[in-house]
Amino acid sequence: MASPFRRPRSYRRAGDDQVMPTLIGRRVALRALIAADFPSWQEVRRRNSDWLVPWEPARTPGLPDVVESPEAFAMRCSARERERQLGTGFGFGIFVGGRFAGEINLSSVQRGPFQCGYVGYWIDQAQAGYGYMPESLVLMARFAFDELRLHRIQVSIIPRNHRSRRVVEKLKIRDEGVALRYLEINGNWEDHVRYAMTIEEWAERRDELVGEWLE
Repeated sequence: MASPFRRPRSYRRAGDDQVMPTLIGRRVALRALIAADFPSWQEVRRRNSDWLVPWEPARTPGLPDVVESPEAFAMRCSARERERQLGTGFGFGIFVGGRFAGEINLSSVQRGPFQCGYVGYWIDQAQAGYGYMPESLVLMARFAFDELRLHRIQVSIIPRNHRSRRVVEKLKIRDEGVALRYLEINGNWEDHVRYAMTIEEWAERRDELVGEWLE
């Protein structure tokens, strides 16, 4: 049996650095964001403020606004790169036809006996409803299970966020119930529905999901 701690197959050595792959789906590509992506990222975030802010943690007072500061965005990209090097987080921009459309992140990756990561995502309202997010989530699941060798991924969603819930429900990802006051979102402690998939479930459904969404 392969060790869960071996280097993911999609990584290649570049000196002592791990270089993030681009994940290619049927219609979307996932890659790490870089400082040069700021103008397109800023345009989408500004335009989608009302669409996104109700579902996100409030900005920490006193810190630069990453939507308005290219320096803060560059620091965010550097922090994500450091997480990738440590193996604790893997953030991707979602690109449709080469244009930035949203983000999907695998965060708080834990090894040892847990072997789990937490998936969060958002998409430009103008791109919602076309199936790009379920496709991106299947790409992320394939990366998490086939490359990182995690045992479990979890997606936690505020119950009234029906658009985000439709993504996991389209993919028939298992509902594990509601965690009360799970995360502080936009200044309030919100309940979250927890959806999860294990590598055993992925092994059973891999061909189905990849065939329907990626091939």
